[in-house]
Amino acid sequence: MRAIILFDSKTAGGSTDRLIDSIGLELAKTGAYVEKARCKTTGDYSFVKDFDVVIMGAPIYYLLVSSQLLGALVQSNLKQYLAGKKVALFLTCGSPELMANLLYLPQLKMNLVNNTILAERIFAPDQISDPTVIAKYVHELDAAYKK
Repeated sequence: MRAIILFDSKTAGGSTDRLIDSIGLELAKTGAYVEKARCKTTGDYSFVKDFDVVIMGAPIYYLLVSSQLLGALVQSNLKQYLAGKKVALFLTCGSPELMANLLYLPQLKMNLVNNTILAERIFAPDQISDPTVIAKYVHELDAAYKK
């Protein structure tokens, strides 16, 4: 598997960045080749065509998925290059999981109606550095990819 983690994070080295690194390392243990790239609203995403799986993640700010990731889905050529791709989603959020699943994941999923979603996860603050929770997410992603 060749995977790219497309992400947005307001702070370099913050909790979302650390989570992305942990997901990448855990995925590499399965034999996957993994890269990561920070989203930009108006970026060129033609490189996405070189990957089998696109993992997208961001924190929640003011009840919205971080603007660079959502902006990339709406304003750039990202959706064009996601056509037919398998994707996985994750968000970092301090809200209760039910609220996050009802409000935040749909903000991403409405832009991915023609994609196969392999895994999705809301990471609460206490789960961002929990190796067991991260391994479970990666195992779910890897198992769905291999089906």
